[in-house]
Amino acid sequence: AGEQTVILRKQLEAMDDGGVVAIAAPPNPFRCPPGPYERACQIAMYLRAKKPKSKLIILDAKDKFSKQGLFMQAFERHHAGIVEWVSSEKGGKVTRVDAATNTLYVGDTAHKVAVANVIPAQTAGAIAIKAGLTDDKGWCPIDGRTFESTIHKNVHVIGDASVANPLPKSGYAANSEGKVAAAAVVDLLNGREPGDPALVNTCYSVVGPHDAISVAKVYDLKDGKLNAVEGSGGLTSADSSPEMRAREEEYAYSWFANIKKDSWG
Repeated sequence: AGEQTVILRKQLEAMDDGGVVAIAAPPNPFRCPPGPYERACQIAMYLRAKKPKSKLIILDAKDKFSKQGLFMQAFERHHAGIVEWVSSEKGGKVTRVDAATNTLYVGDTAHKVAVANVIPAQTAGAIAIKAGLTDDKGWCPIDGRTFESTIHKNVHVIGDASVANPLPKSGYAANSEGKVAAAAVVDLLNGREPGDPALVNTCYSVVGPHDAISVAKVYDLKDGKLNAVEGSGGLTSADSSPEMRAREEEYAYSWFANIKKDSWG
């Protein structure tokens, strides 16, 4: 995923058994809503196998998060005694970081850890900000039918940078948005009125060995705004069997291969 991911891996490998890892999860909105909790599961699997005396604490700027019930089940099922989640209400919102000493502060409370993975609050990228496409919250408002910027005409913004609620900031959503925007651009260039879009999102999270969970939803346009279609999609059942969750893991890797091919050929 990039240079920072490699640095994180090396820090985990260099950490003494018994060291504490902290993930500071950001406030909404941010790219890949389940990402910090997926990462926690991946790190916890490594700790259990290689550094069983170590712990991982999630200091969260929120009081709830994507697929929370399923993740909490997974923490208990696979990572009990390793992963602890602390909500904002319970003292999880990091207000200051001392990178030199790996210390995270929640108000006056200091958490000195062996490895600190701080995921900051987010906005659209610098190119969008410099182009004047962002609103006062740092994201790019769009027309849900075409993904054309509502600030600058003839500029279409897809993916994490766009304000496309209720669609999440996810790779699958971006793929779906790209197709809608491309079709709209073709229509506009040919003097046609773009049609109503249909979009889809699915997100798989591998939470343990042979264990994954998912969420899916279909979206359309209602009264000129993007809308989550009632009754579409859903979550992995909270009482799903180990066999079902093992299939979800297979689906996760299959989805990843297919979305790469669909997006980039």
